[in-house]
Amino acid sequence: MSIGVELATREGRLRALLRLLSSIRFDEVLVLQGTPMLGAVFSIGHLTGAKSLALAFFFASSFCLTAHVFAINDWSGMDGDSRDSNRFARIGVNGTELFLLWIALLGISLLLFSHFGSPTLLIAVAIAVLSALYSFPAPHMKGVPLLSSALHLIGGLLHFLLGYSVFCPVDRRSLEIGCFFGIMFAAGHLTHEARDHDADRRNGIFTNAVTFGQLNSFVAGFALFTIANVWLVVLAVRGIVPQPLMIVGVAYAVYLGSWLRTLRAGLSYQNIRRLQVRYRIVYASVGLLIVISLIR
Repeated sequence: MSIGVELATREGRLRALLRLLSSIRFDEVLVLQGTPMLGAVFSIGHLTGAKSLALAFFFASSFCLTAHVFAINDWSGMDGDSRDSNRFARIGVNGTELFLLWIALLGISLLLFSHFGSPTLLIAVAIAVLSALYSFPAPHMKGVPLLSSALHLIGGLLHFLLGYSVFCPVDRRSLEIGCFFGIMFAAGHLTHEARDHDADRRNGIFTNAVTFGQLNSFVAGFALFTIANVWLVVLAVRGIVPQPLMIVGVAYAVYLGSWLRTLRAGLSYQNIRRLQVRYRIVYASVGLLIVISLIR
């Protein structure tokens, strides 16, 4: 093979790799790093140089695991997503490539998590199993009402415990705090289903919103958000989390105003998407407050 042909072949492979990597939903993956990273912050104690390096290594591990979750979901839903202009576009990426991508991301993440010991690795494996149950064509629990929300509730808890287990053993405190994140995950999931109601109905995916109605799913998401915020205030009053986190009431008030505006404007994809962006920004601020309260 000539040098020119060899260079062209390498360049083609590089372009193919970059195209495949571009199919990763980096914005969504980064947003979902908040829960595991906060889990780590709750257990990290006094920050040292060694712990900072461990935290950075954990972030890379968690990023790969979460990217795998989205990749497997995209791989499983390629046919339906191709008929929906609102869904994520994967230009030039086929099913085989997406399959190899999620396999590679899962393998890398588990290899990285093995560095943190058995408890953390087992939690990562549990998250991967939940992802498979939710997304795989069979049993495809994404289309099983209520059970899909239960998977998100457990998944949110496990994502928190994943980070917590890096520096401390899982204990009652971690389970109580993790419940807040689990409920928030489930609430966000119901809101997401309300957003994707029309596309899921066309594709025959019987989500909660399709089965029980878009409005009911939207209201149920609001109810779970409310329960989660009340629970966090209770934890602050009990001293389980720093008392400044009672400011979550302010965040909730902002969320409530945005939720009511969305309800009045209509439950279109665009309106609910704007609501999601707003409450993510608001609760990211709460997460920042948690970091400031705990890191010392």
